[in-house]
Amino acid sequence: MTEHVRKPRARRTFSAFGEIRKMPSEYEIVTHGQNWTTRENRTSAFEQNPSSAPNMWFNTYRDNSALQAEDWEQFRDPDQYTYRMYVNAQAESESQVHGVLEEYASAGSAATLAPGWVETLATLYTPSRYPVHGFQQIEAYIGYMAPTSYVTNAAGLATADFLRRVTTIAYRTRELQLAQPSSDIGTDRERRVWETHPGWQPARKAVESVLVTYDWGEAFTALNLVLLPTLDDVLSRQFGEIARDNGDELTWLLHGFLDADNQRRNRWSIALAEFAITQQPSSASAIDKWVAKWSPIADAAAHGLATILAETPEIPRNADAITAGAKAAREGLLRGILAPAEAVEKVSTP
Repeated sequence: MTEHVRKPRARRTFSAFGEIRKMPSEYEIVTHGQNWTTRENRTSAFEQNPSSAPNMWFNTYRDNSALQAEDWEQFRDPDQYTYRMYVNAQAESESQVHGVLEEYASAGSAATLAPGWVETLATLYTPSRYPVHGFQQIEAYIGYMAPTSYVTNAAGLATADFLRRVTTIAYRTRELQLAQPSSDIGTDRERRVWETHPGWQPARKAVESVLVTYDWGEAFTALNLVLLPTLDDVLSRQFGEIARDNGDELTWLLHGFLDADNQRRNRWSIALAEFAITQQPSSASAIDKWVAKWSPIADAAAHGLATILAETPEIPRNADAITAGAKAAREGLLRGILAPAEAVEKVSTP
């Protein structure tokens, strides 16, 4: 008698996702398990001597970071953007940006701006491409060092957002240079302002300090959870409002369009911090420690920029009010992360 042997059930989905009963999404298919340096059964990040410089770097600054999770591959970006989806969304947004640029250029609006506001643009707006490029470099490092391709993907798209922002600032700088030739906009003034203006030095210190923060968890916390929520409130929201008050509707509109990128980055950053804390409650104390370290630096940077907005426009805003608004924006973002984390730690403590 021939014994009947039951054949194993054929998998109905992709084996990398384990025993699941649904088809993975397009986002999961193109993102899951793409970080080769986190492959299973590895002895080191790269197929080199474990004590080689690259392997020691990843072991020190990623694998042994205080920011940990049980399984990073379970993280999902709330927006679940693929590169295709990102390009399509940004193409539509760029059409809006170019539309308002052309509309206001045809009206000659840049030539009608008040002198004090032109000075504000020359002192705060056009030099801002320097810190934004720094943000871009830090975000790229976070994505490169990330422990899962789901974070690499999100950080990579955020890096592209910063490039878009730098490009928009550069375009507007050239436009202002042509319309306001006596302002020195578009010359070496921007670099001198960035390197020497008292209002910019706390921000320069902050950006350069994060650039040499090598632990990926601390770099992520310092940039995405502390510095950017603080400075974006000054350089995007409040600056846009003050621009509108001073008759520069174009700058207000541009910042409104670009703020969608900031909000998308905030969503996945919050989700990542919450994910790590849920999976590994000890990550909450690491984030809390880094937030306490970097918050005074961010506040000083915000206040330095606030002094410019309090001094040069025809219609200024109080520097302390600007600083308080930026601090409140950061604390509002962090409140949703650290408050639940305290409850998780209490439950986890016997």
